Amino acid sequence: MSTLLIKNAKNIITMDGERRRFPGGSLYAVGQEIVAIGYDLPYETADTVIDATGKIVYPGLINTHHHLYQNLTRNIPFVQKTELFDWLVTLYDIWRHLRPEDIHISAVVGLGELLKTGCTTAADHFYCFPNGVSGELIDEEIRAAQELRIRFHPTRGSMSLGRSKGGLPPDEVCQDEETILRDSRRLIETYHDSNRFAMLRIGVAPCSPFSITGDLLRESAALARSYGVRMHTHLAETQDEDRFCLEKLGMRPLEFMEQTGWVGDDVWYAHGIWFNDAEIHRLGSHCCGVAHCPTSNMKMGSGVMPIVKMLGAGVNVGLGVDGSASNDGSNMLSEARIAHLLHNLMHGTTAIGAEDCLHLATMGSAKVLGWADDIGSLEVGKAADLFMIDSRQLGFAGALHDDGALPVLTGLSQTVDMTIVGGKIVVKDGRLVNVDEEKAAIQAQAASFRLLNEAALRTKIDYSRMRTEGKYPVG
Repeated sequence: MSTLLIKNAKNIITMDGERRRFPGGSLYAVGQEIVAIGYDLPYETADTVIDATGKIVYPGLINTHHHLYQNLTRNIPFVQKTELFDWLVTLYDIWRHLRPEDIHISAVVGLGELLKTGCTTAADHFYCFPNGVSGELIDEEIRAAQELRIRFHPTRGSMSLGRSKGGLPPDEVCQDEETILRDSRRLIETYHDSNRFAMLRIGVAPCSPFSITGDLLRESAALARSYGVRMHTHLAETQDEDRFCLEKLGMRPLEFMEQTGWVGDDVWYAHGIWFNDAEIHRLGSHCCGVAHCPTSNMKMGSGVMPIVKMLGAGVNVGLGVDGSASNDGSNMLSEARIAHLLHNLMHGTTAIGAEDCLHLATMGSAKVLGWADDIGSLEVGKAADLFMIDSRQLGFAGALHDDGALPVLTGLSQTVDMTIVGGKIVVKDGRLVNVDEEKAAIQAQAASFRLLNEAALRTKIDYSRMRTEGKYPVG
């Protein structure tokens, strides 16, 4: 197995249980595993030796919620002033034209952005399967993750409740439940790795209460637990969702989850904004996790997750960037910063510190994904997943007083100097090692233009008016 030695670091921020720091420390890894960290290590050479003079080492960030395909539909003017349900209805008519090659290039872009901002593990929620297009779309995301060499946790999403059955999405992006369950089994049996230091794990993830049936939830839960994989869905994101569940189901969203078997320490939800106090207590009792996506929630005007109450109730909380159509980027350092600023505003400046937000993005997220034995902190026995920033950058001048808070509060370009996953360098000098960034960007933009052009030809969206007004460029 290959070996890695990082020496002479300005500081190593571990995010372990004691939040230890090692100023001037070193780290040694064999294969994926850290075998020594601290001072006076008995190792002088390795296959890869990094002199980290002036650089601060952090555990890799962990993204608990994303929709990678949405990288092709960000910064679109006509969905910038809409709330979630109207936003979804409009974008579904674009996403219905997705092709397998679109899924691959959007994943390259999104996962590449994550790596360049210190993220080493990413979960994704893919649920949009257009009729007449290959059902093996998550395979394209997996291929991209393997090319980039990021630790990946895709979840097989699904929508079965189309508009003709009283749901929100058009029927053209929904699937029948037999197809959904069959492909979920295929993905788990083909790709899921439950071993230590796995690079790929699969989850099961029906989309949301307004796009799935109770039967699909029950069957999905039974399937996931028969394979021992985790379960994920959107929940309590908007007040519209609350109203939908009360009108259509006669109950609130969390009660729907409880009645269909979707609670437990193997379940995590995205957003969790509109839980009441009693529900937050039940979440803690159930040991559920929640992916906090502050940037997306702010952009969509969805609300603010009651994070202080959740943490106080013992709910596992991690950070997620959400899809780039509601964030416009895949930047975990930015997400930690936004979380810090948002909760300073909402809960006061003593509630959630900058280093606490870094902890949410590392150990908090690892617990949400059920992966805390392997990742989330820099400790002996854990994976050598980390990123480094050079403290000698202009953006850090005058700020080198608290290295734990530093990347959350300062250095707002937020591209890291180096990212390492499983002991292998995947970002060097701020550039992706395994992918041509410019080529990927050009391909992704061409795919984005094609998607909107196809939507213009085949849907009722008035793109011709937007072109006349200069709001939509023709690719």
